[in-house]
Amino acid sequence: MLLITYPDGSVFQLSPILLQGTFFKNFFIPGILLTMVGSINMAAVFSTMQRSRDQYNWSLAGGILICGWIIVQIIMIQTFYWLQFLYLSVGVLVILLSIQLKGKWIV
Repeated sequence: MLLITYPDGSVFQLSPILLQGTFFKNFFIPGILLTMVGSINMAAVFSTMQRSRDQYNWSLAGGILICGWIIVQIIMIQTFYWLQFLYLSVGVLVILLSIQLKGKWIV
């Protein structure tokens, strides 16, 4: 949400140079996309807390969005940081756990 409010990236000390080679002029659109990724993952948290029937679907969607975000980010900025590897690993782990638990939930 802060990237939407401060699209110049100053609140996180992000340089607009990071966006060179992309079609983004500032961090507004990436902020909107990250808010959507975070919202889906929050929906997964709340649905898991409520033991909803769709809890594993939400977490699977969240894991896919995290992985998709990081892969597109790496491709667009053409740089790889250690934190991206961490988030990609967490996204893959969420996907694998969701698939495993979803299979057990159905049976």
